[in-house]
Amino acid sequence: MASITVEALTKAFTSQVKSPGLRGSVRALLHPETQTVLAVKGITFAVDEGERVAFIGPNGAGKSTTIKILTGILHPTSGNASVLGLVPWKQRQQLAYQIGAVFGQKSQLWYHLPPVDSFDLLAHIYALEPAAYHERRAMLVELFEIGPHLQTPVRKLSLGERMRCEIAASLLHRPRILFLDEPTIGLDVVVKQRIRDLILELNQQEGVTVFLTSHDAGDVEVLCKRAMVINHGEVIYDGGVTELKHTYLRSKIISLKLAVPWQGFDAPGVTVLKHTGYGVKLEVDTTVAPIEQVTSGLLSRYSIVDINIDNPQMEAIIAQIYNAAQVA
Repeated sequence: MASITVEALTKAFTSQVKSPGLRGSVRALLHPETQTVLAVKGITFAVDEGERVAFIGPNGAGKSTTIKILTGILHPTSGNASVLGLVPWKQRQQLAYQIGAVFGQKSQLWYHLPPVDSFDLLAHIYALEPAAYHERRAMLVELFEIGPHLQTPVRKLSLGERMRCEIAASLLHRPRILFLDEPTIGLDVVVKQRIRDLILELNQQEGVTVFLTSHDAGDVEVLCKRAMVINHGEVIYDGGVTELKHTYLRSKIISLKLAVPWQGFDAPGVTVLKHTGYGVKLEVDTTVAPIEQVTSGLLSRYSIVDINIDNPQMEAIIAQIYNAAQVA
């Protein structure tokens, strides 16, 4: 059963064009020129109940616009959408009781109050029965390990602590769909992995549909089974993350801090991107050399102070997909 259906959805924004000079300004005031930009260009897709989907693309691709339409914040210019059987922009209040949203750069928690006060307020907003609310809150507090932070003002929490509280807050009313917009932005590797594990656990335990946007390829690789790539308002890829990984996530970036000066490292599939004395950054083609083999070779040759392994930037992956779509 589909949780989300989108058919030929389009959103256009119209803005005034400024004319140079005084005369142009007067003319623009009386007879303003306008331009129309298509942020979303007739996209169509469906998301099944309990599915974990990554909706990815570069800045300005149309991701946020699509999510704002699906959550009822924006009205589309044309096309249709249904979320849990409701039309978001017509039945926004009804829909709000069944969805949760987490925006990495915009908090729903009161900045100067402790998280527990925001939780209590949300319980009133969603008209949760007190006993059921306290039971649910206790479960989320234990799951997200936020007990020590409940009475601390949000402004004094670390980013990782705040994000765990944000996600817990979005789940208080047992939403059937969770919209996540950059949930791990700015977090360190350990906290990112913890948040990913928690989201997976909620999906498996409660069947929550996860609709994720992220610039972190690790989020997509770990959290989602399916990925949709949007660019210039159009979906240019819709398929399994495994296929996406095999086709486009074929390299890793290794950053090293050494105890001795860099003296080179020759191995098939390994490219030195840059090196400065005791530091080096390598790119590894994992179709040629497994990452474990490369790291073992480095460890056997060098005394390593620190090592970090990253995916390539999401923008680079999307550029590859876009170029392949243009050629096709």
